[in-house]
Amino acid sequence: MKHRIALVDDHHLVRAGLAATVNALGDYQVTLEAGHGAEMIERLGLTQAPPQLAIIDLNMPVMDGWDTIAWLNKHRPEILSMALTFEATEDSILRAVRAGARGYLLKNAKPEVLRLALDSIRLTGYYHNDDLNEVLKGNPDRLTPRERERSELLERITDREMHLLRLVCDEQEFTYDQIAEIMGLHRRTVDYYRIQLFNKFGVRSKTGLVLFALRWNLLD
Repeated sequence: MKHRIALVDDHHLVRAGLAATVNALGDYQVTLEAGHGAEMIERLGLTQAPPQLAIIDLNMPVMDGWDTIAWLNKHRPEILSMALTFEATEDSILRAVRAGARGYLLKNAKPEVLRLALDSIRLTGYYHNDDLNEVLKGNPDRLTPRERERSELLERITDREMHLLRLVCDEQEFTYDQIAEIMGLHRRTVDYYRIQLFNKFGVRSKTGLVLFALRWNLLD
């Protein structure tokens, strides 16, 4: 009995070529195709024989690969997923793994590599190539570069500075005199913390503080 595969990719020619390659392997068969994640979910609800493994392009319209992988991992965990991409960056790999991907494959991979990946995921649950192993080795906490930079920013902010930052960003638009009263500090002390934040964030105004905090999502 052949193992059932789903292909999710918005490029029809890429999907057709990969389907032909998968079917030519002999013991695998593409039984479901979709152009994006939402279409895959819809078609899953109509099939009597769901796929056992899904090969999912990361960059797609409507519902991208990361969201599709996360949906499968939550709602259909019996369907193992493998990320598919033209160019694997550290950020895209980590996002896919955190979403629940069991491995990733480049679109220009040779048939023997495709077979190795499918066999490995089917038999062991994972396919770790050298690139993935290197990324995971250097990122044991599996943070993306942006998430790591945000984490480092937060580590540099003291509790008092964070309290000040929250008040600066408050929708009530407190003045610095009001902030000093709320924090129970002298205005000069508040100015000291304000300047510390200016220096750490590389900004020069209250508006700069607010925009920086929002851009880096520092208040969550």
